[in-house]
Amino acid sequence: MNFADTLKTLPSVAHLAGLSLQDAAGQTVATLENKPGQAGSLAVYHALAQRHGGAITPAAAAEGLALYAEHTADARAFPGKHPNIDRLMAWAAGSQSYAVTLVAA
Repeated sequence: MNFADTLKTLPSVAHLAGLSLQDAAGQTVATLENKPGQAGSLAVYHALAQRHGGAITPAAAAEGLALYAEHTADARAFPGKHPNIDRLMAWAAGSQSYAVTLVAA
């Protein structure tokens, strides 16, 4: 499946304004907003959090790379072009988990 088809299978994020990701110390390390250019990533991270107990674990990050489909290969070829995918690549290779806090619309 390509990314556009994958997005259709993920839970809706219409009820969200965004989400934030916190490290083990509780520091916000990233935020995603429900706006053009980020809504797809919001849907991916939201689905991962639902599937992995409210956190992005290394296993969740690896799963996210599969969800991003063709965009993951592009991110590998062009580091920095897709920061939300770059983050998952780094987290999939690590051992830390990141808490997800949802922001209601």
